Amino acid sequence: MTASYSSAPGEQSRAYTDHHDAAPSRRLSTETKSSFKTTEFWLYVLAVVGVLIASYVVKTTGSHADYFRADRAWFYVVLLTLGYLVSRGLAKSGSRDHYDA
Repeated sequence: MTASYSSAPGEQSRAYTDHHDAAPSRRLSTETKSSFKTTEFWLYVLAVVGVLIASYVVKTTGSHADYFRADRAWFYVVLLTLGYLVSRGLAKSGSRDHYDA
């Protein structure tokens, strides 16, 4: 099989005889945006910080016991993390983000 291709307009075309001789094509997009660029990441970070601060602020007083203990706070952080991981997985399942040229 003989074919020619040109990688840029005006560039001399090259011929190759086997599929393996072809230059690898350049990826033009990633699967999704980087995680730190997404709104869901920043909302996740704010929610985790909010849960941990709320757990720290709520203390045992004379009128009530400590009803938002550290173990419950970390349980909510785990739930938030699972939710974030699922949402990233769904986001990666089919969207594309083009490379900046």
